Amino acid sequence: MMKIRIIAFSRRGCELGQKIYGSLSEHECRLYSKTSADAAGTEKVDGSVSDWTRESFEAADAIVFIGATGIAVRYISPFVKNKMKDPAIISIDELGQFVISLLSGHIGGANDLAKEIAEKIGAVPVITTATDIHRRFSVDSYAEKHNMHIGSMSLAKNISSLIVDDKKVGLASDVPIKGGIPPELDLNGKEGLGIFISYGRSEGPFASTLKLTPRCHVLGIGCRRGVPANRLEAFVNEILSAEDISFKSVRAVASIDLKKDEAGLLKFSRRIGVEPVFFSSDELASLPDMGFTPSEMVRSVTGVDNVCERAAFAASRNGEIIVKKTSWDGMTLAVVREPFFVDFEV
Repeated sequence: MMKIRIIAFSRRGCELGQKIYGSLSEHECRLYSKTSADAAGTEKVDGSVSDWTRESFEAADAIVFIGATGIAVRYISPFVKNKMKDPAIISIDELGQFVISLLSGHIGGANDLAKEIAEKIGAVPVITTATDIHRRFSVDSYAEKHNMHIGSMSLAKNISSLIVDDKKVGLASDVPIKGGIPPELDLNGKEGLGIFISYGRSEGPFASTLKLTPRCHVLGIGCRRGVPANRLEAFVNEILSAEDISFKSVRAVASIDLKKDEAGLLKFSRRIGVEPVFFSSDELASLPDMGFTPSEMVRSVTGVDNVCERAAFAASRNGEIIVKKTSWDGMTLAVVREPFFVDFEV
């Protein structure tokens, strides 16, 4: 689900905006207008569109401009940073004939969203990214779709250039591959530039390696009040290192809601780039018995017999515990691994 903001600049644009808004019910959408014409059913932008765009760059995953493409270009230009951070930008003419993927086609999802909107309103999607128009494998698009960390956008760009020039790129993976691989990739290629898929700490076998790291681990953490982020990070790093797990493969950090204002835990989570999730003692206690490690002392403090294992399991998607409760100096850690396969056909 994406957070999408739509803005229209005319009566016809508002009518089209309502049609698009109604067709994207699986997303979180808001429809705005900046016009003196009839704009019923929209949120009026009272300030400048420039200020609205600046705020939308931070608040939305995608921004849809209904009007001339030049309008979108002028308003977004001061706020464009890079493809890892910019939201998807789409421009649609007010008659709904063309849906243009303007910015962040792969990483931001503009290409897929443009196709989705075009299909629903009977328009022509306009996609200009090279791998798409040549119908070739796109490494950054694949990684984003399957929730993988991209080690280097520069190398991803170089790989796309090779693929568009009809050159094969090496592929290595220590994650199981399900089904076949794209014709642009070569499992036997070991020289030059290649793609390495792994949630471990190795940087890969190629002279120049683009590493894709599946985000498939959940950390369940408990700690005494006041444990600093540096100490928590050192403890977690020691355990992950022993298990050959990269920090970049961590999808979530989970704990009990008693810790939702724990400064060290919150700082640690920000440092590794994930949002922590918290569960009540009742939610944790209601989980089916998975052989969690019980502690009466923990129960007396939190109301549940185990925090780290239960929290990690609660935050996971059909995962299994690969590191059971491990304790050190007022901190506890459990690690859950979610199932992950490399499947190029989905």
